[in-house]
Amino acid sequence: MKKIVFASVMALASISLVAPMLHAQDTGGTIQIKDPAEFNSYQMATTQSDPKAKAAALEQFLTQYPQSVVKSAVLDMLIDTYQQLGDADKTLSAANRLLQLDGKNMKATFISVYIKKSQCAKTSDKQTCDDAATLANTGLQIQKPAGVSADDWTKQTGATYPLFDSTIALDDAVSKKDFKAAQAEYEAELKLYTDDQSKVAGLSDTLLLAQAYSQPGAAQDLVKAVWFYARVWDFAPANYKGQIEPKLEYYYKKYHGGLDGLDAIKTQAQASVFPPANLHIDPAKSPQEQIHDLIVSTPDLTTLALADKETILAFGSKEDADKLWGLLQGKQTPVPGIVTAATASQIKVAVTQDAKDAKIADFIVNLKEPLKDSEIPAVGFEFKTQPSAELDGTYDTYTQIPAADAKPATDTTPAVAATAQRAEIVLKDAFVQPVKKAPVHHAPVHKKAG
Repeated sequence: MKKIVFASVMALASISLVAPMLHAQDTGGTIQIKDPAEFNSYQMATTQSDPKAKAAALEQFLTQYPQSVVKSAVLDMLIDTYQQLGDADKTLSAANRLLQLDGKNMKATFISVYIKKSQCAKTSDKQTCDDAATLANTGLQIQKPAGVSADDWTKQTGATYPLFDSTIALDDAVSKKDFKAAQAEYEAELKLYTDDQSKVAGLSDTLLLAQAYSQPGAAQDLVKAVWFYARVWDFAPANYKGQIEPKLEYYYKKYHGGLDGLDAIKTQAQASVFPPANLHIDPAKSPQEQIHDLIVSTPDLTTLALADKETILAFGSKEDADKLWGLLQGKQTPVPGIVTAATASQIKVAVTQDAKDAKIADFIVNLKEPLKDSEIPAVGFEFKTQPSAELDGTYDTYTQIPAADAKPATDTTPAVAATAQRAEIVLKDAFVQPVKKAPVHHAPVHKKAG
């Protein structure tokens, strides 16, 4: 599924630093540059109109006068200039240098966190995510400077604290796999927004909060997950609703057993970011009870969707799972899903929503003939059914995999996410059907009469 991204504009202007007035001669109450040559160099650098020329001149000034009394102001201007040029790496470098001079500088902290959080979201690199969270925690501890009014400080914290909480939550979820901590941080962030802000700037992290509540393990709370998915669905742009609704319906049906009552939850979620204390959704029967009812009520089990078959094999009693498997084993089936790993001889695919969320393959497909290097699908590729690229194989074996608890990261081992109970289904004699191109029809050629 295409990643959902909502635009969120942070009010950087509210935390911009104002460079002090500078003079070559003592004028009282201002920062004084005593050396005329240094002052002229400063004036030349700061008055450049071209951003590239200005950045180069400011860097030259810092190289020439590394101990200048205006070093902080120059670094502040350098941050703005690199931002104007769209150079994230150099913006981060300038912010880091400013933090070396002033470790409690709110602007430099904010910009460093913003860039590092973006890098964390893109790469999931543990060190990058941890660094971003450490800086964000520092930002939350910064006290109001003496020269800043209470109103201005309120504006600064209003612009920065949501990002800090969001960054810590992202580190908890991505690096530490601590979804309970992530839930707390995302909720702290959302409480900082007005109702209108929560529908725009806060909507992306409302989605991440829903995902944090839907993760398997002790922190899972599907009632809250449904609420936050419904809230996102309510206010998402129209072109994103189609991506959110399948997850909303999946987790509602997983908890409740059907879709009745979901429209009422959608309506309720329009009124508030957080669910009311008395929110109640009737739980469904146990997975084994639901599966048994499904088997009893389905005349031909082979007509079930592939994900439903996998669910029966994963959660059904041995009797019910074996009953289905007796009908499937040795039969050919398409395997629509997302590739989690692939070699020339084997493709691993996540078919169910749980498997996709956990990025774990529930189908292991062994190919009849090895693929050429150019034919091996990339991780993340999605097989569908013809005329799209289709993966077909023959049912061979299945194994029920019990649920596993999350394991926190240590100095020597990475964090391991909790996983739900699932089935691992092995297919043999598989092959890939490439995209079927539509036939080209040529208009008939009519000869002119002799």
